[in-house]
Amino acid sequence: MTAAPKTAALKTAGPARAGAAIPESKASAKAAAPKTAAPKAASLRRSGSRAGARLGPMTSDGTAGATAASPALGTGAWVILPTYEEAENLPSIAAAILEALPGATLLVVDDNSPDGTGDLADVLATADPRIRVRHRAGKGGLGRAYLDGFKVALEGGAKALIQMDADWSHDPAALPALLGPINRDEADLVIGSRYARGGRVEDWGLGRRLISRGGSIFARIVLNLKPFDLTGGFKAWRGPTLEAIPFAGIHAGGYVFQIEMTHRASRAGARVAEVPITFRDRRVGRSKMSRRIIVEALLVVIRLRAEEIAARLRGRAAG
Repeated sequence: MTAAPKTAALKTAGPARAGAAIPESKASAKAAAPKTAAPKAASLRRSGSRAGARLGPMTSDGTAGATAASPALGTGAWVILPTYEEAENLPSIAAAILEALPGATLLVVDDNSPDGTGDLADVLATADPRIRVRHRAGKGGLGRAYLDGFKVALEGGAKALIQMDADWSHDPAALPALLGPINRDEADLVIGSRYARGGRVEDWGLGRRLISRGGSIFARIVLNLKPFDLTGGFKAWRGPTLEAIPFAGIHAGGYVFQIEMTHRASRAGARVAEVPITFRDRRVGRSKMSRRIIVEALLVVIRLRAEEIAARLRGRAAG
């Protein structure tokens, strides 16, 4: 694990001076967009006090019975999009995200990509005030990029935060369904799940499927967690829930970061739900998964469980 990079600069486009550096806490500008057609209704599987309970159909604005998307859909939400060498994907994925959630703020967190992704993000921010850019000094890991982005969004007043990949493996069309349970106050953390009923994976070989599914099953058993997809990174958070999780001490690797954040939220009493999604392999570029990341995830899961057992024993001894 590499150390967190030095303080990064946050840029945005605004009426005063496009691309000028601004304080991280400045609220985002909102822009309206044409109405978009509501996606097909999805079903929700809740992981919590009633494991497996199914909720009714949801619509694009997150309210039961609504038939059309609101122009302000996503208002108060920030989408955190870490990037490293995603120049080919960024323009199209950014446009699709803001089409799905016209009222949201998109925060691109770039780790000084050699292919100029950060510079391209600045250009997009100049053209659209809903886009902000967080420039980091170098590649410090996906988990660190997310934590950095979370801090910026929370200080900016985000009521909900969505984390997703920039490589099109997470479909922006699923964003309204992912955010719906948060808007309806049915969940504090919503996981876009490949392994809940109705979810699926496309374009993966057998080995990659076994690693992903096996990692989720292993963590679910060892940590006694209810969600079926613990290794996925397509999630929506309620702002206060995420703010209450201490970021200090998080093992912020890419694969294990997803498991640990859900583990911490669950142990803190958060209502965790899963929305089935279709996960597709990246359109362009190459996967950043490595054997080291997988081994790290297994070891950290065991360590988390060991720390819980040790704390329980200390509590009994003290009592």
